[in-house]
Amino acid sequence: MNIGKKLRALRIQRALTQEELANRCELSKGFISQVERDLASPSIATLKDILESLGVTLQAFFSDDSAAKVVYSPSDMFEKEDEEEGRKITWLIPDAQKNSMEPILLELQPGGKSADMRPIEGEEFGFVLKGQVTLVMGKRTQTVKKGSSFCLHPSTTHRLENNSQKPALVIWVSTPPSF
Repeated sequence: MNIGKKLRALRIQRALTQEELANRCELSKGFISQVERDLASPSIATLKDILESLGVTLQAFFSDDSAAKVVYSPSDMFEKEDEEEGRKITWLIPDAQKNSMEPILLELQPGGKSADMRPIEGEEFGFVLKGQVTLVMGKRTQTVKKGSSFCLHPSTTHRLENNSQKPALVIWVSTPPSF
């Protein structure tokens, strides 16, 4: 494995200069340059620090992800329907709970609602594909219509409700996974 080349690719992918990466890891720019050109080999502890600054684990860095699946068909997805609550959740990526983000497709029937979501240390994003939903955040509510999105750093319990007469369809992404 060409460690230097892979580190350089990760650094560039994250739009960092060698100096910015060096500052994040408390290393010199020259050392980062030497590592990227395979002229120096970092210790495991130093490599771990560099990878942490790039948002990658040692395991992920050394795994051979060339065969990792990146495209998923409907047969890969998992659905859970709750007729009583008027909702159907489709997990768009299998085993997404082990990833940094968890995207779902939420279908709400008229009068339907999502489960109450507790505050998390992260972010949530949603995009309404069809219909409209009400975003309930504690005592505050906001209407989100087709073609609109929401992004929150949840500090209160929150949920989506469909208070209209037509079905609603929402892509909802949580990081870290919470669905």
